[in-house]
Amino acid sequence: MGDFGISKVLESTTQAANTVVGTPYYMAPEACQSEPYTSKSDVWALGCLMYELCTLEKPFKADNLLGLVYKIVQEKHPPIPANLPYTKELRLLIDMLLEKDPKLRPSVAQIIQMNMVKVKMKEFVMAQGSTLQRGKTIYRK
Repeated sequence: MGDFGISKVLESTTQAANTVVGTPYYMAPEACQSEPYTSKSDVWALGCLMYELCTLEKPFKADNLLGLVYKIVQEKHPPIPANLPYTKELRLLIDMLLEKDPKLRPSVAQIIQMNMVKVKMKEFVMAQGSTLQRGKTIYRK
């Protein structure tokens, strides 16, 4: 996953950037508020992408950019519908990634240390990179 049309290498993990380029649907609340963003903004975008992959809907939708920014900053994303067969752990992970406050959002290092993520990464490696195991997708119940 990546869009390297315009990119910036941060010199350290504590450095922040100020430019806003990319898909508006995945903009983190801090970017919407013209605040500096860090890798936690990428965690937000990952949450948006995961939500969209699970629901086939964007977590925040609006008819115009101003409305979208308002929803990203002020509103909570709709829960993943209960009729979709995803685990509580995956739903919780997405909720954590879509935390409005970047200080409360997990870092990438914290995400990869989560038991559910470790288990799924191990399953992926054991399946030799296949996303299917015996006809079931890895992230479904």
